[in-house]
Amino acid sequence: MDLGLYAPRGEECTRRDSMDALEFHHPLNPNSEIHLRFLGRTVGLKRIGVTIARVPPGKESFIYHAHQNEEEWVYILSGRGIAEIGNMEYEAEPGDFMGFGLPQQPNHLCNPFNEDLVYLIGGEAGRLDVGVFPRLGKRVIRDSESAYILDESALQLFWRSKKSNED
Repeated sequence: MDLGLYAPRGEECTRRDSMDALEFHHPLNPNSEIHLRFLGRTVGLKRIGVTIARVPPGKESFIYHAHQNEEEWVYILSGRGIAEIGNMEYEAEPGDFMGFGLPQQPNHLCNPFNEDLVYLIGGEAGRLDVGVFPRLGKRVIRDSESAYILDESALQLFWRSKKSNED
């Protein structure tokens, strides 16, 4: 079995090592550095994201966050990391799987160790999502074209469902 070959639609095959990685730094986390290879996009997936991520030693993936509309998951391939989930920390190592359903606990992945942390990350790729950054009091609203960061203090209640009043 060749683990470097992905072929979900017959004629569209991509070798992992032939894809360029995108280096990303989260704008709200100065210690964020993550290198992403978008497997799903490369082979034409539109509603599901599947990505190989690499976090160098001493760096963090994104930022402590929760999604309001999209589930996501992480599968550790190599290296070790610290997963913050809610207010707990767990050491993550190869073979560990983490799933974040809805409602989602805030989560974050850091690499305080001396080797790269490599993992698969995936989830829904909807047209609209709201990310919450609870430690910063900020939110991001992402539509299919753009993303907007705003302070929670600027939010004005427009409408609340009866169900949310009962929770």
